[in-house]
Amino acid sequence: MAVVKYDGVDVHIDSKIILEDVSFTLEAGEFAYIIGKVGSGKSTLLKTIYGEVPVVDGDAYVFDDFNLRNISNSRLQALRKELGIVFQDFQLLTDRNVHDNLDFVLKCTGWKDKHARNDRIAEVLELVGLLEKGYKRPHELSGGEQQRIVIARAILNKPSLILADEPTGNLDVETGRSIVELLQKICQSGSAIIMITHNLNMLSEYPGTVYKFENHGIKNISTQISDF
Repeated sequence: MAVVKYDGVDVHIDSKIILEDVSFTLEAGEFAYIIGKVGSGKSTLLKTIYGEVPVVDGDAYVFDDFNLRNISNSRLQALRKELGIVFQDFQLLTDRNVHDNLDFVLKCTGWKDKHARNDRIAEVLELVGLLEKGYKRPHELSGGEQQRIVIARAILNKPSLILADEPTGNLDVETGRSIVELLQKICQSGSAIIMITHNLNMLSEYPGTVYKFENHGIKNISTQISDF
């Protein structure tokens, strides 16, 4: 099943062409990298998928059910509940501990039962290897630990698609590698993942489809990875 299907998509911001005639398909359980120069449209593509930036022309579908060309506000909120989003700047709530950061998301997405929420929080913290850190505030964690919490937050509702925008950008090499390994593990459990990266070494170490952005377009260069 196609999780994302773009065909001839154009994206403009303030009358400026950002993406033009973009076509690609992301299948369920697929891990895809996006590479390209700063300003080539990588982050903009992710923003179109979660509805922050509109699609001007072409066909753009997520999960087959959501047509991004004419999506209503209520449908957009429903779509966002099915996505997991990971940024490089963490965006954790600094006034509460890890457990309460995660609990806040569950409450906002309709989890009424406190015991069910606590059980789910324990599950995701164990998955990311931080089960004993639920009482910590974000500033008490290392950068790598904070990013693991962000990933835990992203998978709380078992999304079919995770969008990761430079999740290793602020981390040292070894910590960044551990984050990609974690994302690969999550992908193997069934979630499709789109990850923006400037670290080209990752492409040969951890397999995935590779798309390169240039000249407002996108092309699959997975067969050229040995050239890096």
